Amino acid sequence: MTSETKRQKKQRKPLIINAFDMGCPGLQTPGLWKHPDDKSRDYNTIEYWTNLAKLLEKGKFNALFIADVLGPYDVYNGPANLTAAAKSGAQWPINEPTAVISAMAAVTKNLSFAVTASTISEAPYHWVRRLATLDHLTKGRIGWNIVSGYLDSAARNLLNGEPLPEHDARYDRAQEYLEVVYQLFLSSWADDAVVLDKKRGIFSDPERIREINYKGEFFDVPGPNITEPTPQRLPVILQAGSSSKGMKYAAQNAEAVFITGMTPEGLGYKIKQLKEEVKKAGRDPATVKTVQLVTVIVAPTHEEAVAKFKEYKELSDIEGAQALFGGWTGIDLAKYGWDEELDKIEGNAIRSMVETWTKPFPGDPENLKKTRGYIADRICIGGSGVLFLGTPQEVADEIEEWVDVSGVDGFNFTYAITPGSFEDIVELLMPELRRRGLAWEDYPKEGLTFRENLYGLDREEPTYLPKDHPAYNLRWKAGESKEEFEAKLKKTLEEHFKKSN
Repeated sequence: MTSETKRQKKQRKPLIINAFDMGCPGLQTPGLWKHPDDKSRDYNTIEYWTNLAKLLEKGKFNALFIADVLGPYDVYNGPANLTAAAKSGAQWPINEPTAVISAMAAVTKNLSFAVTASTISEAPYHWVRRLATLDHLTKGRIGWNIVSGYLDSAARNLLNGEPLPEHDARYDRAQEYLEVVYQLFLSSWADDAVVLDKKRGIFSDPERIREINYKGEFFDVPGPNITEPTPQRLPVILQAGSSSKGMKYAAQNAEAVFITGMTPEGLGYKIKQLKEEVKKAGRDPATVKTVQLVTVIVAPTHEEAVAKFKEYKELSDIEGAQALFGGWTGIDLAKYGWDEELDKIEGNAIRSMVETWTKPFPGDPENLKKTRGYIADRICIGGSGVLFLGTPQEVADEIEEWVDVSGVDGFNFTYAITPGSFEDIVELLMPELRRRGLAWEDYPKEGLTFRENLYGLDREEPTYLPKDHPAYNLRWKAGESKEEFEAKLKKTLEEHFKKSN
């Protein structure tokens, strides 16, 4: 039986297909802003983002995933040395990610937006207002990618001289932060609090609005929320990080997890670990979606794809690649010889990234040495993810292999050059994925919310959380008295959350 016949026999379902970008001139392939066709330098214009959004909706992408950091990658040749990042444009400079979302929403109808924000950057009360505003203005097309912070350079400027907390402590604080967010969104206003009674002159019923009075170790937030209920009630919750602590956090809270492996087997190993944690948290593993980061170089012929890769590699910046690694891991590669293995080290940044780049994983080639040179070379094209290269058929074959071996639900496709890489995906790769049943022909309806984009339309409340999510019953529903709701809330907090009030 040929591989083509095998593919035809296997039942396929559409993948989650996102684009991955950032408000900077060099996201995952530092130095390629020098390419004559690259427009990443235009990251600080509205037109860059609105044109990208229209292109992605033309290609029927699920969402645009916008990354963010709050400081320079200054570990390499450090401490506090931003030279390599500044010269190469490696995620530097960088703009605030939420500002462009409303503009993109105005020129699209179905594309969703996942925005990255750290739990050390601002008070949860203020973040909820900004996030709720986006959920309103996009008509429910917003999600929040939660990060707990990992850059010392950000901590130095945000924490009033305090050091970046240890990895696990950051997640403890992030859990409280998220509990505040849950309750402000779901437990402060009833679904029917806005009554718009013109005869009696009542816009919102004060009896249907309550304080949350959250008191924890890190946060004391009385409320009430300053914004009215949003289209999704709570934006989609996403999380990036697959350390042991990060997986537990994701298992309890996330609806989608940005998880990365360097081989299909290594990714499958991580996904299996995550799904086990999801079960322990009392949730259905099917309700926690997983996506892998991929850089795609696709062309009509294999030779053309290879030629593109060689051209990009010539323009890539190996110093910038090492700056990125230092930021992701907290490890200064300048302290290691070019052929020295990094197999006995720890870092206080993204712990899962340290493990991925330094520890053996299933599917790694036998006798692979993860040296400084290997790491720097790999990051030059593809960054923290993997590279798929070839014709549309070859790239689709590789996608199928990763799906079959790992069980991943989808991919965050990032660029080598922008918008060229995204244009190639839309024009060349997406038709092949549709032919194989790996991408939908069209959006299932006009005006999808993010949650409908993620889970489909066949749930009882397709815009709201799955029923097994711990925050599901934190919602004050229409028709519930305050007394009924507060009794339900007390039970939910006692069952699912450390802090009860």
